[in-house]
Amino acid sequence: MKLIDVQHPFFRPLWRRVAVVAVCLGWAAVELSGGAVFWAILFGAVGVYCAHQFFVAFDPPDDQGGGGK
Repeated sequence: MKLIDVQHPFFRPLWRRVAVVAVCLGWAAVELSGGAVFWAILFGAVGVYCAHQFFVAFDPPDDQGGGGK
C-alpha cells in the first residue's frame, strides 16, 4: 500500500505537481524557522521525494482506455 500514489491521473497537470512540492518544502521551512527540526526534516523529505517522483521519474498513464487503435 502506497502512502501517496504519484502515478495517479490527478497529478497529471504540472501545476498540481508543482503545488504539492512547493507546499511540502514551504511547510518544512516554516517548521524549521519555528525550531521544530523533526517536522522540518519530515516535510522536507516528503517534498524531496515528491520532487523526484514528479519531475524525474514521472510517467503519466496513457489517456487511451483500452481502445486498441
